[in-house]
Amino acid sequence: MTVQCGPLAARAAGAQRRYNALVDASGADLRCLRADARALFASALAAVAPGPLVARHLWREGDALVLSESGRVIARHAGPVLVVGAGKAGLGMARAAVAAVGEACVGGLVIVPHGAEGACGDGVEVVGAAHPVPDAAGEAATARLLAMVARVTRDTLVLVVLSGGGSALLVAPAPGIGLADKQALTAALLAAGADIGAVNAMRKHCSRVKGGGLVRAAAGAAGVWAVVLSDVVGDDLATIASGPTAPDPGTFAEAVRVLDEWLARDAVPAALRAHLARGVAGEIPDTPKPGDALFARVRNVLVGGNPDAVRAAAEAAAARGYATEVADAPLAGDAAAAGRALAARLLAAPRERAVALIAGGETTVRVAPGGRGGRSQQLALAAAVALAGAPAVLLAAGTDGVDGPTDAAGACVDGETTARARAAGFDPAVALAATDSHPLLAATSDLVRTGPTGTNVTDVVVALRAAW
Repeated sequence: MTVQCGPLAARAAGAQRRYNALVDASGADLRCLRADARALFASALAAVAPGPLVARHLWREGDALVLSESGRVIARHAGPVLVVGAGKAGLGMARAAVAAVGEACVGGLVIVPHGAEGACGDGVEVVGAAHPVPDAAGEAATARLLAMVARVTRDTLVLVVLSGGGSALLVAPAPGIGLADKQALTAALLAAGADIGAVNAMRKHCSRVKGGGLVRAAAGAAGVWAVVLSDVVGDDLATIASGPTAPDPGTFAEAVRVLDEWLARDAVPAALRAHLARGVAGEIPDTPKPGDALFARVRNVLVGGNPDAVRAAAEAAAARGYATEVADAPLAGDAAAAGRALAARLLAAPRERAVALIAGGETTVRVAPGGRGGRSQQLALAAAVALAGAPAVLLAAGTDGVDGPTDAAGACVDGETTARARAAGFDPAVALAATDSHPLLAATSDLVRTGPTGTNVTDVVVALRAAW
Protein backbone atom coordinates (compact mmCIF):
# COMPACT_ATOMS: atom_id res chain seq x y z
CA MET A 1 0.00 0.00 0.00
CA THR A 2 1.34 3.45 -0.92
CA VAL A 3 1.34 5.95 1.93
CA GLN A 4 1.18 9.65 1.07
CA CYS A 5 2.82 12.22 3.31
CA GLY A 6 3.96 15.84 3.35
CA PRO A 7 2.37 18.46 1.08
CA LEU A 8 0.86 15.81 -1.22
CA ALA A 9 -1.01 14.22 1.66
CA ALA A 10 -2.20 17.61 2.85
CA ARG A 11 -3.53 18.47 -0.60
CA ALA A 12 -5.28 15.10 -0.83
CA ALA A 13 -6.81 15.51 2.62
CA GLY A 14 -8.00 18.99 1.72
CA ALA A 15 -9.61 17.72 -1.45
CA GLN A 16 -11.36 14.98 0.51
CA ARG A 17 -12.67 17.49 3.04
CA ARG A 18 -14.00 19.71 0.25
CA TYR A 19 -15.67 16.70 -1.38
CA ASN A 20 -17.20 15.63 1.94
CA ALA A 21 -18.47 19.17 2.47
CA LEU A 22 -20.12 19.13 -0.94
CA VAL A 23 -21.77 15.79 -0.22
CA ASP A 24 -22.94 16.99 3.18
CA ALA A 25 -24.31 20.19 1.65
CA SER A 26 -26.13 18.23 -1.05
CA GLY A 27 -27.65 15.97 1.57
CA ALA A 28 -28.70 18.97 3.63
CA ASP A 29 -30.24 20.56 0.52
CA LEU A 30 -32.24 17.45 -0.21
CA ARG A 31 -33.48 17.15 3.37
CA CYS A 32 -34.60 20.78 3.36
CA LEU A 33 -36.18 20.46 -0.07
CA ARG A 34 -38.06 17.33 0.95
CA ALA A 35 -39.37 19.00 4.09
CA ASP A 36 -40.47 22.02 2.07
CA ALA A 37 -42.18 19.84 -0.53
CA ARG A 38 -44.19 18.13 2.19
CA ALA A 39 -45.12 21.49 3.71
CA LEU A 40 -46.26 22.87 0.35
CA PHE A 41 -48.40 19.81 -0.27
CA ALA A 42 -49.95 20.29 3.18
CA SER A 43 -50.77 23.89 2.22
CA ALA A 44 -52.44 22.64 -0.94
CA LEU A 45 -54.61 20.21 1.04
CA ALA A 46 -55.57 22.87 3.60
CA ALA A 47 -56.78 25.15 0.82
CA VAL A 48 -59.30 22.56 -0.37
CA ALA A 49 -60.64 21.41 3.00
CA PRO A 50 -64.31 20.91 2.11
CA GLY A 51 -65.98 22.42 5.19
CA PRO A 52 -64.71 26.00 4.80
CA LEU A 53 -65.30 25.91 1.03
CA VAL A 54 -68.95 24.97 1.48
CA ALA A 55 -69.43 27.54 4.25
CA ARG A 56 -68.31 30.35 1.92
CA HIS A 57 -71.19 29.58 -0.42
CA LEU A 58 -74.00 28.41 1.88
CA TRP A 59 -75.37 30.08 5.00
CA ARG A 60 -78.57 31.08 6.76
CA GLU A 61 -80.06 34.56 6.84
CA GLY A 62 -83.09 34.72 9.13
CA ASP A 63 -85.47 31.94 8.10
CA ALA A 64 -83.89 31.45 4.67
CA LEU A 65 -81.00 29.32 3.46
CA VAL A 66 -78.80 31.30 1.08
CA LEU A 67 -76.66 30.05 -1.82
CA SER A 68 -73.98 32.25 -3.34
CA GLU A 69 -71.70 32.12 -6.36
CA SER A 70 -68.87 34.48 -7.31
CA GLY A 71 -69.64 36.64 -4.28
CA ARG A 72 -73.33 37.19 -5.01
CA VAL A 73 -76.47 35.50 -3.73
CA ILE A 74 -78.12 33.42 -6.45
CA ALA A 75 -80.88 31.60 -4.54
CA ARG A 76 -82.83 31.54 -1.27
CA HIS A 77 -85.04 28.89 0.30
CA ALA A 78 -87.28 29.08 3.37
CA GLY A 79 -88.54 25.63 4.24
CA PRO A 80 -87.46 22.05 4.83
CA VAL A 81 -84.16 20.82 3.38
CA LEU A 82 -83.10 17.24 2.59
CA VAL A 83 -79.31 16.77 2.44
CA VAL A 84 -77.94 14.06 0.13
CA GLY A 85 -74.75 13.46 -1.77
CA ALA A 86 -71.66 11.41 -2.45
CA GLY A 87 -67.91 11.67 -2.78
CA LYS A 88 -64.58 11.43 -1.04
CA ALA A 89 -65.17 14.85 0.50
CA GLY A 90 -68.77 13.96 1.27
CA LEU A 91 -68.52 13.87 5.06
CA GLY A 92 -66.85 17.27 5.43
CA MET A 93 -69.17 18.85 2.89
CA ALA A 94 -72.26 17.34 4.51
CA ARG A 95 -71.27 18.54 7.98
CA ALA A 96 -70.86 22.10 6.68
CA ALA A 97 -74.16 21.87 4.81
CA VAL A 98 -76.02 20.60 7.87
CA ALA A 99 -74.51 23.39 9.98
CA ALA A 100 -75.78 25.96 7.47
CA VAL A 101 -79.24 24.41 7.13
CA GLY A 102 -79.78 24.17 10.89
CA GLU A 103 -83.23 23.25 12.17
CA ALA A 104 -84.67 23.14 8.66
CA CYS A 105 -82.83 19.89 7.97
CA VAL A 106 -85.19 16.92 7.59
CA GLY A 107 -82.47 14.30 7.32
CA GLY A 108 -80.79 12.74 4.34
CA LEU A 109 -78.08 10.35 3.23
CA VAL A 110 -74.50 10.84 2.04
CA ILE A 111 -72.32 8.09 0.53
CA VAL A 112 -68.57 8.09 1.20
CA PRO A 113 -65.76 5.54 0.69
CA HIS A 114 -65.59 2.65 3.13
CA GLY A 115 -63.63 3.80 6.18
CA ALA A 116 -64.52 7.47 5.73
CA GLU A 117 -67.84 7.30 7.56
CA GLY A 118 -68.55 9.57 10.53
CA ALA A 119 -71.29 11.36 12.42
CA CYS A 120 -73.02 14.18 10.58
CA GLY A 121 -76.02 15.18 12.70
CA ASP A 122 -79.63 16.25 12.16
CA GLY A 123 -80.69 12.84 10.87
CA VAL A 124 -78.27 12.78 7.93
CA GLU A 125 -76.90 9.25 7.60
CA VAL A 126 -73.39 8.66 6.27
CA VAL A 127 -72.92 5.30 4.52
CA GLY A 128 -69.77 3.64 3.20
CA ALA A 129 -69.35 2.15 -0.28
CA ALA A 130 -66.53 1.01 -2.55
CA HIS A 131 -64.28 3.11 -4.79
CA PRO A 132 -63.16 3.05 -7.60
CA VAL A 133 -65.05 -0.14 -8.49
CA PRO A 134 -68.63 0.03 -7.12
CA ASP A 135 -70.08 -2.53 -4.72
CA ALA A 136 -73.43 -3.77 -3.42
CA ALA A 137 -73.29 -1.36 -0.49
CA GLY A 138 -73.13 1.56 -2.89
CA GLU A 139 -75.98 0.18 -4.95
CA ALA A 140 -78.19 -0.25 -1.88
CA ALA A 141 -77.35 3.20 -0.52
CA THR A 142 -78.04 4.86 -3.88
CA ALA A 143 -81.43 3.14 -4.10
CA ARG A 144 -82.32 4.59 -0.70
CA LEU A 145 -81.05 8.04 -1.69
CA LEU A 146 -83.12 8.10 -4.88
CA ALA A 147 -86.19 6.96 -2.95
CA MET A 148 -85.69 9.80 -0.47
CA VAL A 149 -85.50 12.52 -3.12
CA ALA A 150 -88.46 11.04 -4.99
CA ARG A 151 -90.65 11.36 -1.87
CA VAL A 152 -89.98 15.05 -1.10
CA THR A 153 -92.84 17.49 -1.38
CA ARG A 154 -93.03 20.80 -3.23
CA ASP A 155 -91.96 22.78 -0.15
CA THR A 156 -88.71 20.81 0.36
CA LEU A 157 -85.33 21.68 -1.13
CA VAL A 158 -82.93 18.88 -2.07
CA LEU A 159 -79.41 20.03 -1.15
CA VAL A 160 -76.75 17.88 -2.80
CA VAL A 161 -73.07 17.72 -1.81
CA LEU A 162 -70.86 16.28 -4.55
CA SER A 163 -67.16 15.63 -4.91
CA GLY A 164 -64.74 13.37 -6.72
CA GLY A 165 -65.38 9.70 -6.15
CA GLY A 166 -69.12 10.18 -6.48
CA SER A 167 -69.19 8.35 -9.80
CA ALA A 168 -68.27 5.05 -8.17
CA LEU A 169 -70.21 5.65 -4.95
CA LEU A 170 -73.52 6.53 -6.66
CA VAL A 171 -74.54 3.20 -8.20
CA ALA A 172 -77.92 2.77 -9.88
CA PRO A 173 -77.57 0.53 -12.95
CA ALA A 174 -80.05 1.12 -15.76
CA PRO A 175 -82.73 -1.55 -16.24
CA GLY A 176 -81.26 -4.73 -17.71
CA ILE A 177 -77.75 -4.02 -16.39
CA GLY A 178 -76.45 -5.75 -13.27
CA LEU A 179 -73.97 -4.52 -10.70
CA ALA A 180 -71.48 -7.18 -11.82
CA ASP A 181 -71.63 -5.76 -15.36
CA LYS A 182 -70.77 -2.27 -14.13
CA GLN A 183 -68.01 -3.60 -11.90
CA ALA A 184 -66.38 -5.49 -14.75
CA LEU A 185 -66.58 -2.56 -17.14
CA THR A 186 -65.28 -0.01 -14.64
CA ALA A 187 -62.32 -2.21 -13.72
CA ALA A 188 -61.49 -2.81 -17.38
CA LEU A 189 -61.59 0.90 -18.31
CA LEU A 190 -59.43 1.87 -15.33
CA ALA A 191 -56.86 -0.82 -16.13
CA ALA A 192 -56.78 0.38 -19.74
CA GLY A 193 -55.82 3.88 -18.57
CA ALA A 194 -58.99 5.58 -19.81
CA ASP A 195 -59.28 9.21 -18.68
CA ILE A 196 -62.09 10.29 -16.40
CA GLY A 197 -64.05 11.96 -19.19
CA ALA A 198 -64.15 8.73 -21.16
CA VAL A 199 -65.08 6.62 -18.14
CA ASN A 200 -67.87 8.99 -17.11
CA ALA A 201 -69.30 9.24 -20.64
CA MET A 202 -69.96 5.52 -20.41
CA ARG A 203 -71.15 5.62 -16.81
CA LYS A 204 -73.80 8.27 -17.48
CA HIS A 205 -75.46 6.20 -20.18
CA CYS A 206 -75.73 3.07 -18.04
CA SER A 207 -77.17 4.69 -14.92
CA ARG A 208 -80.39 6.01 -13.39
CA VAL A 209 -78.63 8.58 -11.19
CA LYS A 210 -75.77 9.99 -13.28
CA GLY A 211 -76.08 12.49 -16.12
CA GLY A 212 -78.92 14.44 -14.52
CA GLY A 213 -80.64 11.35 -13.16
CA LEU A 214 -80.79 12.64 -9.60
CA VAL A 215 -82.64 15.76 -10.81
CA ARG A 216 -85.15 13.54 -12.62
CA ALA A 217 -85.77 11.66 -9.39
CA ALA A 218 -86.28 14.94 -7.48
CA ALA A 219 -88.83 16.36 -9.92
CA GLY A 220 -91.34 16.92 -7.11
CA ALA A 221 -89.01 19.03 -4.95
CA ALA A 222 -89.00 22.79 -4.45
CA GLY A 223 -85.64 22.76 -6.16
CA VAL A 224 -82.23 21.15 -6.25
CA TRP A 225 -79.08 22.93 -5.13
CA ALA A 226 -75.73 21.23 -5.56
CA VAL A 227 -72.46 22.39 -4.01
CA VAL A 228 -69.64 20.75 -5.90
CA LEU A 229 -65.93 20.18 -5.22
CA SER A 230 -64.22 19.44 -8.52
CA ASP A 231 -61.83 16.59 -9.19
CA VAL A 232 -61.64 17.04 -12.96
CA VAL A 233 -59.49 19.23 -15.18
CA GLY A 234 -61.62 22.12 -16.42
CA ASP A 235 -64.19 21.72 -13.61
CA ASP A 236 -66.93 20.49 -15.95
CA LEU A 237 -70.08 20.04 -13.85
CA ALA A 238 -71.32 17.37 -16.24
CA THR A 239 -68.21 15.28 -15.50
CA ILE A 240 -67.71 15.70 -11.74
CA ALA A 241 -69.25 12.61 -10.08
CA SER A 242 -70.70 11.92 -13.55
CA GLY A 243 -72.99 14.95 -13.28
CA PRO A 244 -76.03 13.69 -11.32
CA THR A 245 -77.39 17.26 -11.07
CA ALA A 246 -76.15 18.62 -14.40
CA PRO A 247 -77.43 18.37 -17.96
CA ASP A 248 -75.48 15.91 -20.09
CA PRO A 249 -74.41 16.96 -23.58
CA GLY A 250 -73.19 13.43 -24.36
CA THR A 251 -75.02 10.74 -26.28
CA PHE A 252 -75.35 6.96 -26.40
CA ALA A 253 -73.32 6.98 -29.61
CA GLU A 254 -70.44 8.72 -27.82
CA ALA A 255 -70.55 6.13 -25.03
CA VAL A 256 -70.22 3.38 -27.64
CA ARG A 257 -67.23 5.17 -29.20
CA VAL A 258 -65.54 5.28 -25.77
CA LEU A 259 -65.87 1.53 -25.41
CA ASP A 260 -64.60 0.88 -28.92
CA GLU A 261 -61.60 3.14 -28.32
CA TRP A 262 -60.48 1.67 -25.02
CA LEU A 263 -61.62 -1.94 -24.87
CA ALA A 264 -61.82 -5.05 -26.99
CA ARG A 265 -65.39 -6.08 -27.74
CA ASP A 266 -65.17 -9.22 -25.59
CA ALA A 267 -64.15 -7.11 -22.57
CA VAL A 268 -67.57 -5.40 -22.50
CA PRO A 269 -70.42 -7.29 -20.78
CA ALA A 270 -73.13 -8.29 -23.24
CA ALA A 271 -75.87 -6.59 -21.20
CA LEU A 272 -74.06 -3.27 -21.44
CA ARG A 273 -73.53 -3.59 -25.18
CA ALA A 274 -77.20 -4.39 -25.63
CA HIS A 275 -78.31 -1.44 -23.48
CA LEU A 276 -76.15 1.03 -25.39
CA ALA A 277 -77.34 -0.37 -28.71
CA ARG A 278 -80.95 0.22 -27.65
CA GLY A 279 -80.02 3.77 -26.72
CA VAL A 280 -78.37 4.45 -30.07
CA ALA A 281 -81.49 3.09 -31.76
CA GLY A 282 -83.68 5.53 -29.81
CA GLU A 283 -85.46 2.82 -27.84
CA ILE A 284 -84.30 4.30 -24.50
CA PRO A 285 -84.60 7.99 -23.51
CA ASP A 286 -81.23 9.73 -23.49
CA THR A 287 -79.91 11.71 -20.55
CA PRO A 288 -81.48 15.19 -20.09
CA LYS A 289 -79.72 17.81 -22.20
CA PRO A 290 -78.78 21.49 -21.70
CA GLY A 291 -81.90 23.63 -21.99
CA ASP A 292 -84.20 20.94 -20.58
CA ALA A 293 -86.93 22.48 -18.40
CA LEU A 294 -86.00 19.90 -15.77
CA PHE A 295 -83.08 22.15 -14.74
CA ALA A 296 -85.06 25.38 -14.30
CA ARG A 297 -85.09 24.86 -10.49
CA VAL A 298 -81.52 23.55 -10.27
CA ARG A 299 -78.52 25.52 -9.04
CA ASN A 300 -75.04 24.00 -9.35
CA VAL A 301 -72.24 25.89 -7.59
CA LEU A 302 -68.57 25.00 -7.82
CA VAL A 303 -66.99 25.60 -4.39
CA GLY A 304 -63.38 24.62 -5.20
CA GLY A 305 -61.02 22.59 -7.31
CA ASN A 306 -57.45 21.83 -8.27
CA PRO A 307 -56.52 25.47 -9.10
CA ASP A 308 -57.17 26.37 -5.44
CA ALA A 309 -54.72 23.70 -4.25
CA VAL A 310 -52.08 24.69 -6.81
CA ARG A 311 -52.42 28.37 -5.94
CA ALA A 312 -51.98 27.68 -2.23
CA ALA A 313 -48.85 25.58 -2.82
CA ALA A 314 -47.38 28.29 -5.04
CA GLU A 315 -48.06 31.01 -2.48
CA ALA A 316 -46.44 28.91 0.24
CA ALA A 317 -43.39 28.34 -1.99
CA ALA A 318 -42.98 32.05 -2.67
CA ALA A 319 -43.27 32.78 1.06
CA ARG A 320 -40.35 30.41 1.62
CA GLY A 321 -38.20 32.35 -0.81
CA TYR A 322 -38.42 30.16 -3.90
CA ALA A 323 -38.58 31.70 -7.35
CA THR A 324 -41.97 30.15 -8.08
CA GLU A 325 -43.60 29.11 -11.34
CA VAL A 326 -46.96 27.49 -11.92
CA ALA A 327 -47.31 25.17 -14.89
CA ASP A 328 -49.30 26.97 -17.55
CA ALA A 329 -51.47 23.97 -18.40
CA PRO A 330 -53.06 21.25 -16.25
CA LEU A 331 -51.27 17.92 -16.13
CA ALA A 332 -52.74 15.38 -18.54
CA GLY A 333 -51.71 12.47 -20.71
CA ASP A 334 -49.08 9.85 -19.94
CA ALA A 335 -47.79 10.06 -16.37
CA ALA A 336 -44.17 9.18 -17.15
CA ALA A 337 -44.00 11.73 -19.96
CA ALA A 338 -45.39 14.40 -17.64
CA GLY A 339 -42.78 13.54 -14.99
CA ARG A 340 -39.91 13.85 -17.47
CA ALA A 341 -41.25 17.15 -18.79
CA LEU A 342 -41.56 18.67 -15.31
CA ALA A 343 -38.06 17.51 -14.37
CA ALA A 344 -36.60 19.02 -17.55
CA ARG A 345 -38.32 22.33 -16.89
CA LEU A 346 -37.06 22.37 -13.30
CA LEU A 347 -33.46 21.69 -14.34
CA ALA A 348 -33.61 24.34 -17.08
CA ALA A 349 -34.57 27.12 -14.64
CA PRO A 350 -31.89 29.75 -13.83
CA ARG A 351 -29.41 28.31 -11.36
CA GLU A 352 -28.68 31.34 -9.19
CA ARG A 353 -31.86 30.94 -7.10
CA ALA A 354 -33.81 28.13 -5.52
CA VAL A 355 -36.83 27.46 -7.71
CA ALA A 356 -40.26 25.89 -7.29
CA LEU A 357 -42.47 24.52 -10.04
CA ILE A 358 -46.06 23.75 -9.06
CA ALA A 359 -48.51 21.82 -11.23
CA GLY A 360 -51.86 20.12 -10.91
CA GLY A 361 -54.16 17.92 -12.90
CA GLU A 362 -54.63 14.27 -13.71
CA THR A 363 -52.38 12.10 -15.83
CA THR A 364 -53.02 8.53 -16.90
CA VAL A 365 -51.06 5.29 -16.77
CA ARG A 366 -51.88 2.13 -18.70
CA VAL A 367 -50.98 -0.50 -16.12
CA ALA A 368 -49.12 -3.56 -17.38
CA PRO A 369 -50.17 -6.95 -15.92
CA GLY A 370 -48.64 -7.28 -12.46
CA GLY A 371 -47.76 -3.58 -12.23
CA ARG A 372 -48.23 -1.92 -8.84
CA GLY A 373 -48.48 1.79 -8.44
CA GLY A 374 -50.54 4.72 -9.63
CA ARG A 375 -50.22 7.71 -11.88
CA SER A 376 -48.48 9.89 -9.26
CA GLN A 377 -45.91 7.21 -8.45
CA GLN A 378 -45.24 6.60 -12.14
CA LEU A 379 -44.82 10.34 -12.72
CA ALA A 380 -42.49 10.69 -9.74
CA LEU A 381 -40.29 7.76 -10.74
CA ALA A 382 -39.90 9.08 -14.28
CA ALA A 383 -38.92 12.45 -12.82
CA ALA A 384 -36.43 10.80 -10.45
CA VAL A 385 -34.56 9.28 -13.40
CA ALA A 386 -34.30 12.71 -15.05
CA LEU A 387 -33.27 14.43 -11.79
CA ALA A 388 -30.51 11.94 -10.91
CA GLY A 389 -27.56 13.74 -9.32
CA ALA A 390 -29.33 17.12 -9.09
CA PRO A 391 -30.14 19.00 -5.87
CA ALA A 392 -33.82 18.61 -6.61
CA VAL A 393 -37.00 17.06 -5.22
CA LEU A 394 -40.35 16.29 -6.81
CA LEU A 395 -43.47 15.34 -4.88
CA ALA A 396 -46.47 14.03 -6.82
CA ALA A 397 -49.56 12.94 -4.93
CA GLY A 398 -53.30 12.60 -5.09
CA THR A 399 -55.12 15.13 -2.93
CA ASP A 400 -57.48 12.35 -1.80
CA GLY A 401 -54.56 10.41 -0.29
CA VAL A 402 -54.93 7.56 -2.78
CA ASP A 403 -52.78 6.74 -5.80
CA GLY A 404 -53.98 3.73 -7.75
CA PRO A 405 -54.57 0.45 -5.91
CA THR A 406 -51.94 1.19 -3.25
CA ASP A 407 -51.70 2.52 0.31
CA ALA A 408 -49.79 5.60 -0.86
CA ALA A 409 -50.93 9.05 -1.99
CA GLY A 410 -47.91 9.28 -4.27
CA ALA A 411 -44.17 9.78 -3.87
CA CYS A 412 -41.52 12.35 -3.02
CA VAL A 413 -38.34 11.62 -5.00
CA ASP A 414 -35.00 13.39 -5.18
CA GLY A 415 -31.69 13.45 -7.02
CA GLU A 416 -30.50 10.39 -5.13
CA THR A 417 -33.61 8.21 -5.56
CA THR A 418 -32.27 6.21 -8.50
CA ALA A 419 -28.98 5.53 -6.69
CA ARG A 420 -30.90 4.27 -3.65
CA ALA A 421 -33.04 2.12 -5.93
CA ARG A 422 -30.05 0.45 -7.56
CA ALA A 423 -28.44 -0.12 -4.18
CA ALA A 424 -31.65 -1.91 -3.15
CA GLY A 425 -31.56 -4.11 -6.26
CA PHE A 426 -34.09 -2.25 -8.44
CA ASP A 427 -33.66 -0.97 -11.98
CA PRO A 428 -35.68 2.26 -12.40
CA ALA A 429 -35.99 1.83 -16.16
CA VAL A 430 -37.38 -1.68 -15.75
CA ALA A 431 -39.84 -0.53 -13.07
CA LEU A 432 -41.07 2.30 -15.30
CA ALA A 433 -41.57 0.03 -18.29
CA ALA A 434 -43.47 -2.46 -16.13
CA THR A 435 -45.57 0.31 -14.49
CA ASP A 436 -44.33 -1.22 -11.23
CA SER A 437 -43.21 1.89 -9.36
CA HIS A 438 -44.62 1.08 -5.92
CA PRO A 439 -42.12 -1.60 -4.78
CA LEU A 440 -39.15 0.51 -5.88
CA LEU A 441 -40.40 3.66 -4.18
CA ALA A 442 -41.14 1.69 -1.02
CA ALA A 443 -37.55 0.40 -1.01
CA THR A 444 -36.14 3.93 -1.43
CA SER A 445 -38.40 5.31 1.36
CA ASP A 446 -39.93 7.78 -1.10
CA LEU A 447 -43.62 6.91 -0.76
CA VAL A 448 -45.99 9.59 0.53
CA ARG A 449 -48.63 8.09 2.80
CA THR A 450 -51.31 10.44 4.12
CA GLY A 451 -54.29 8.14 4.47
CA PRO A 452 -57.66 9.44 3.22
CA THR A 453 -57.58 13.24 3.35
CA GLY A 454 -61.31 13.95 3.26
CA THR A 455 -61.00 15.98 0.07
CA ASN A 456 -60.39 15.29 -3.61
CA VAL A 457 -59.27 17.76 -6.30
CA THR A 458 -57.06 15.44 -8.41
CA ASP A 459 -53.27 15.59 -8.15
CA VAL A 460 -50.69 18.16 -7.12
CA VAL A 461 -47.00 18.16 -8.06
CA VAL A 462 -44.44 20.19 -6.14
CA ALA A 463 -40.97 20.29 -7.75
CA LEU A 464 -38.15 22.12 -5.95
CA ARG A 465 -34.51 22.72 -6.85
CA ALA A 466 -31.77 24.36 -4.83
CA ALA A 467 -29.49 26.99 -6.33
CA TRP A 468 -26.44 25.33 -7.89
